[in-house]
Amino acid sequence: MAIVEANPNLGAEIVADAKEYVLYSWSVQDQINPIAVAGAEGRHFWDYDGKRYLDFASQLVNVSIGHQHPKIIQAIKDQADVLCTIGPPMANESRSRLGRMLAEVTPGDLSVSFFTNGGAEANENAVKLARLVTGRNKIIARYRSYHGATNGAVTLTGDPRRWAVEPGMPGVVRMFDPYTYRCPAGHPDPCPVCTGAPHLEEILAYEGAHTVAAVILETVTGTNGIIPPPDGYLRAIREVCDRHGILLILDEVMAGFGRTGKWFACEHWDVVPDIVTVAKGINSGYVPLGAMIARGEIVDQVRGRFFPGGLTYAGHPLACASAVASIEAFQEERVVENAAEMGAHIGDSLRALADRHPSVGDVRGLGCFWGLELVRNRVTKEMLVPFNASGEAAAPVARLAKAALDQGLYLMTHWNVVMVVPPLTITREEVDAGIAILDEALAIADEYAS
Repeated sequence: MAIVEANPNLGAEIVADAKEYVLYSWSVQDQINPIAVAGAEGRHFWDYDGKRYLDFASQLVNVSIGHQHPKIIQAIKDQADVLCTIGPPMANESRSRLGRMLAEVTPGDLSVSFFTNGGAEANENAVKLARLVTGRNKIIARYRSYHGATNGAVTLTGDPRRWAVEPGMPGVVRMFDPYTYRCPAGHPDPCPVCTGAPHLEEILAYEGAHTVAAVILETVTGTNGIIPPPDGYLRAIREVCDRHGILLILDEVMAGFGRTGKWFACEHWDVVPDIVTVAKGINSGYVPLGAMIARGEIVDQVRGRFFPGGLTYAGHPLACASAVASIEAFQEERVVENAAEMGAHIGDSLRALADRHPSVGDVRGLGCFWGLELVRNRVTKEMLVPFNASGEAAAPVARLAKAALDQGLYLMTHWNVVMVVPPLTITREEVDAGIAILDEALAIADEYAS
């Protein structure tokens, strides 16, 4: 275990400089109060006061292998000794090797990668490819989605974070999500939204299927609630796309690379997309990296054409070397298998919390990808924190998160959902320690529940 050396003065200086000189994402700038992180290892990080935190958020659901994995660190060092950077028109060993490895671990015939700096750029380029291949313009996306913060990706994003930058990329059409706990169609039997095909076919009738290039969706909705699709939903969407010559893009930036207990979340439902987008868990964020991975036959349609995608750091050698090492570590250390095993324990533990806490309305998830939806009343399902709440309206969940943080548990929350998304390498003992703190913190939410 790394040595924790307290240095409160340095920590205070770092926070002061951050407030003065750094613009923070998705934040009211005069309200930020970041933790000055001195170091990290495994599933923990610590501040300059020497306080340790169990990372139940994997930072931004990206540090899947845990902090400071020695194999990945060594791979970055070794690559730096050989070749720190080279332009994307060149070929280099780490990039080529990573491309081959991705073809091997992704499902079906997903085999050709376009490398990016992160998930937003992967989604942007997936849309470019879909439009180029089909000659169509429209993209169907869902409301409870997050696909990134760049212009095109934030337009694809359905949640309110897109409002401030609208109008965005033209041609984006919305459809509802298979959110069974709060189904927008009232969840009749059979449900047109939650079964997938009827709702999508209706949208296509309004928009003209011949104008739609692609449907893009998060295989398992991430930030906006950890919402796995019902059985049969993805298959139905796939079949509708095939019927109309529409490409299916699955955003697995958050759900991919073992997060759900399988290498890719779509494998739970035996569906292979035309394009999958990845980032985050591809190398746990050690160096910025993302990828758009397409089926070979899709790419074959544009091999003789100009592809309008260009990034100075696409397939950066240091990033690709870290991803190669990460995939090897996943295989050698059975990280995906551990995520599945720990996921079963996390699920059982969270359901036990629901039995004890009236504020827990729903528990859902897979692998190390779980959400607790908090309510004021289980019968009415009134949200503990309203949709898109801020300020005092968001206080109940903010208080809960602060109480957990004070006890050394770092959580990610979004409106009325507490996300339980630890590194995939987490141990049973660490799960139990985090759940115990969450158990105490939920007493705050219970104060608002009836």
